[in-house]
Amino acid sequence: MNPVFKTISESQTVLTELMIPSYANFGGKIHGGILLSLMDKVAYVTASKHYGGYCVTVAVEGVEFMHPVEVGQLVSLKASINYVGKSSMIVGIRVEALQPKTGEVFHTNSSYFTMVAKNDDHQTDRVPGLILQTETEIRRFYEGMHLKHMAKQKREMLKSDFSSLTLEDICAHLLDENCKF
Repeated sequence: MNPVFKTISESQTVLTELMIPSYANFGGKIHGGILLSLMDKVAYVTASKHYGGYCVTVAVEGVEFMHPVEVGQLVSLKASINYVGKSSMIVGIRVEALQPKTGEVFHTNSSYFTMVAKNDDHQTDRVPGLILQTETEIRRFYEGMHLKHMAKQKREMLKSDFSSLTLEDICAHLLDENCKF
């Protein structure tokens, strides 16, 4: 059985991988899909270590590529559990690229993966709570709580029924957009 509470350090994970030529896109930079796959992998490892079993990705928030990654660089993905609910966990990931020849490090992006614990019957399962030991951990937990709330609001907005709007109402909202009709 899972302990009732765990520290963040018990599940923190760092994954480092060499960026090879087969990872490059047509522009000669590392393909974003490769980086997303690595982020998903480190999120799974971190969440599974916290839960003690199988987890699935249910949402990805805040993936913005701030700096290109080059072939030959070492990419490190640093992941921590930032927030836990009943069965969900928000994993914060910081991605950095190291240029081995110069020692220069580039922060390429940060993102948040929401993972959910699944038991052997593929049902959601309760996850251990978090022991928050530092000011940073408390702040990240609080931010995670708000991120979860904003994600719920976004899902509700996307499910909204806009069928009551007339075509004229919709067109009026699109006047300043980059479209023609």
